[in-house]
Amino acid sequence: MIVNEGRVVRRRLGFGGTLLAVLFACVSLTPSLLPRSWLYQGVMGAVTAIIGYGAGAALGALGRSVIGYRPSERARSIAWRVLIAGCAAVGATTLWYSYDWQRDLRALMGMDTHITWFPPVILAVALSLFTVILALSRLVRLGGRKLIGWLDRFLPSYAGHAIGVAVIGLLVAVLANDVLFNGFVARVSDVSSVANKGTNPGVRPPVSRQLSGGPASLVSWESLGREGRSFAGSAVTPALLTAFSGRPAAEPIRVYVGLDAAATPQAQAELAVRELERTGAFERQIIAVLGTTGTGWVDEHIADSLEYMYNGRSAMVAVQYSYLPSWVSFLVDRGKAAAAGKALFEAVHARLAEVPPGDRPRLVLSGESLGTYELERAFSDLDDMVARTDGALFVGPPNADPIWRRLTQDREPGSPVWRPVHEGGRTARFAQHPSDLSRPPGPWPHPRVVYLQNASDPVVWWTPELIYRRPAWLEEPRAPGMNPQMNWFPLVTFWQVLVDMTAALSVPPGHGHRYNSDIVDGWAAVAAPPGWSAGDTGRLRELISSR
Repeated sequence: MIVNEGRVVRRRLGFGGTLLAVLFACVSLTPSLLPRSWLYQGVMGAVTAIIGYGAGAALGALGRSVIGYRPSERARSIAWRVLIAGCAAVGATTLWYSYDWQRDLRALMGMDTHITWFPPVILAVALSLFTVILALSRLVRLGGRKLIGWLDRFLPSYAGHAIGVAVIGLLVAVLANDVLFNGFVARVSDVSSVANKGTNPGVRPPVSRQLSGGPASLVSWESLGREGRSFAGSAVTPALLTAFSGRPAAEPIRVYVGLDAAATPQAQAELAVRELERTGAFERQIIAVLGTTGTGWVDEHIADSLEYMYNGRSAMVAVQYSYLPSWVSFLVDRGKAAAAGKALFEAVHARLAEVPPGDRPRLVLSGESLGTYELERAFSDLDDMVARTDGALFVGPPNADPIWRRLTQDREPGSPVWRPVHEGGRTARFAQHPSDLSRPPGPWPHPRVVYLQNASDPVVWWTPELIYRRPAWLEEPRAPGMNPQMNWFPLVTFWQVLVDMTAALSVPPGHGHRYNSDIVDGWAAVAAPPGWSAGDTGRLRELISSR
């Protein structure tokens, strides 16, 4: 009976594919940067298993083509019994330990360790999804074999095989990209465009003339988009600023240009500059050019902190280049982000050049996530950035940021990738905690550039290179807060960190993609106003944390 069972399994599944599928699925249960839910784990287990099955099946086919030896029927039957028993034991053990791994990771981040984790349901989700994907893959393979068989009737065998493989590959590529991916993006775009027309709860049109969408604004409230309305409608009030500073405060200036306000990045930038002129922004102490994420979102901690520091005598400007979620924008709209950032900075910089040097406000940059990519692409390198600005604060930069990557790759020997030292820290510094900004000791003249990056932020560390290369951030010594139980596995770690990105905001501040009050210390290092003290930074940290 067992032999028959082995025959059934062998006919339906390949030995090498089954082995690697189970190993990949088990490895996907190991801890990564952030905790995950049981449902995410089930989906990831299926995806990694199908990748493992494909790799194992390919290696098995290659081995059979090179090695002529074939084991006996009895040997194959025994091998299958051992495989089934071994896979069951390894799978059960890994599922058992996965609960503790997730609890340990949550404890590391100060989260509740009483979690919902259903190993049987995880297994059922993974097996069901794996079966569906495998069935679809085998239908494609069957179609390829039929096509090759038909071509072989009219062409030499090698030609028929080559043409058949090429045709099937082309069809799969077209289906995956032009039908599935583009269709998915189109659907997300439709949903996002509707969401962009809405307004977040509690957001009202501003009554201040210093805010876009308010009285006399060149930009209508409706054209701002959902996130633009939140940005313009949530400026810190002079009453709150006065309560913090103890001095009369000014009305903060926030300028925002949505996608519906102008047709091109250049037109958006020109409109933004006219709006800055209308509000009197070029008479303020500081102007911040802010990068936005895919939906047009601006981190309120970045905006609020600067307004409190300058007691409202600040101006901020941002534009919207997309209304897609950030991770979709990262795939399809990076070119738009770069064009928008460059157009906006160049327009503001050119207008500032018309202001007499003695009256010219400071010009700084800031953005989070894809917003950092948007602004970095406006410059050729770090020297270009500091030559034309008065500093920059970048929060949670994605691994694709060109200047960030160059600084990290060119770090001084001995400095870890999670806190690299570039040219003695004379211009750019990297920090997870406020104390990191004082390292290395030595001169740090202005203009300054600060990168805030948490050790467990998947936005910072995810890259396609995880498929085939162990990342430097997993080498010892690891960053404080980095999961000590995490290891690198080819292909699998790529998917683990990708899934972590979906939960990057579901963890406490100081972990994942949450920076919150650390942004205050970043601004204090980059652009503190005259008379600002360490005590002021501490008070503002407490205020931002409480909000």
